[in-house]
Amino acid sequence: MNITEYSAELVKDPFRILSGKRYEFLLDLDVDEEDELYNENGVYVKVVFKVDEDKSGIVTYHLMEKTTNRYLDFDLEAEEEAELAEFCRTHLPEED
Repeated sequence: MNITEYSAELVKDPFRILSGKRYEFLLDLDVDEEDELYNENGVYVKVVFKVDEDKSGIVTYHLMEKTTNRYLDFDLEAEEEAELAEFCRTHLPEED
């Protein structure tokens, strides 16, 4: 999986209902034409990533078509999910 661009921001929880902090990542993917995930309009993944004390990980992710923001019904392989989680873990936004 090749991530070409990304953005990340803290998801506000004004009522402090959720434990830990959640971040939303938008990651543009460069997908090989031979891959079943390939889409001529481009693909990005929207990830909600949780950080709670010593634990962190993906809460949910959705693969999306870039031009239309249409949901793509695909699941990543376990190693791709692990790669995605590691990317998010190492690219958390700085606290204000």
